[in-house]
Amino acid sequence: MRVAVLGAGYAGLTLARSLERTLPEAVDLVVVDEQRDHLVQHELHRVVRRPSLADDITVPLTDVLDCEVRRAEVTGLDADNGRATLRTADGEETLDYDVGAVCLGAETAYYDLDGVREHATPLKRLDHAETIRTDFLELGDGARVVVGGAGLSGVQVAGELAALADEEAVDVEVVLVEQEAHVAPTFPESFQRAVHDSLVDAGVTVRTGTGVSGADADAIALESGADLAYNQFVWTGGIQGPEALHDERPVVRADLRLGESTFAVGDAARVVDSDGEAVPASASAAIREARVAADNVAALVDHRRDGDGRFEPRLTQYSFDVPGWLVSVGNDAVAKVGPTVLTGRAALALKTTVGAGYLGSVGAIRNATDLVREELNVAVDEADVDVDVPDVVDVSEK
Repeated sequence: MRVAVLGAGYAGLTLARSLERTLPEAVDLVVVDEQRDHLVQHELHRVVRRPSLADDITVPLTDVLDCEVRRAEVTGLDADNGRATLRTADGEETLDYDVGAVCLGAETAYYDLDGVREHATPLKRLDHAETIRTDFLELGDGARVVVGGAGLSGVQVAGELAALADEEAVDVEVVLVEQEAHVAPTFPESFQRAVHDSLVDAGVTVRTGTGVSGADADAIALESGADLAYNQFVWTGGIQGPEALHDERPVVRADLRLGESTFAVGDAARVVDSDGEAVPASASAAIREARVAADNVAALVDHRRDGDGRFEPRLTQYSFDVPGWLVSVGNDAVAKVGPTVLTGRAALALKTTVGAGYLGSVGAIRNATDLVREELNVAVDEADVDVDVPDVVDVSEK
């Protein structure tokens, strides 16, 4: 019997590590990902200002997994019959599995906005962060950078660019545009206000109620009919599903079942939890969903190995429950824990602790200690890293 985990982001890596501990030895586990390394996505924006962090937030998959790791891009899926189509360096092939999980994450959505894909840089991978940094450092006084989309990813990259302008002593305007009335539009009002104030304090020009309709090499066309000239354009305006799911994010219920043989975990799907609530696309949700998926994959494996024709097992239901939210804004951060909103050093320390805790939870202890040292400039011993993911996990849209 074979179990396949398709994708090794937050959901895939968490799920695969759990299955390594719980699946019977007779079951083969294979993880498929197009990259050699796992990326801690919610810290990616930091690489724009601190390239050295790239080593801290990337973890070779073979260092943290003992199962078969296959490098390939998943381009097609038969969720009922358990078959994935893969694109490898040698061409196309198929992977058959008995039970699987789609953990492919989401891709940047451009909504068919004329010219945006061609002229903007997204922030999904290390090379994107490196390109954003390189392009920014080529700007001179009086230049303007526009970041499209004020979800948490947009907030974070705008904050990093404003801080980088200060460090480089260059007079560059960083403009964050958002079509909704507030930054972080899907989050509580108290969090929105604190994030807005932090952005302004960092020197970011915030333009809410400003939709983008297109772009060319020199200016962004706004829905109002005006143009916004720019020298650099970064796009964090939304997400769509992976190619294997035809760019869609299918809806799955609280048991995460996508088909007869397949579960969907993380941003690849739109999850509706056990209370009937839509779950936001987030690192925290992906990690917690993976724990539920691990139980359900194991239950389905046991049922199919028994082969006695019994009714399928009752599957665990996922309930979304995250006690808070975190976002960094340059040298500042904003955290909402319950009713309390924190800013400054306390929030930044909490955010760094979350990143380190996650790295520890997936077995990357050295990366975790290096991240704390570099972010907070404090000494920490590897033995002191808590390998449990803290309750509050950053929710940057990926």
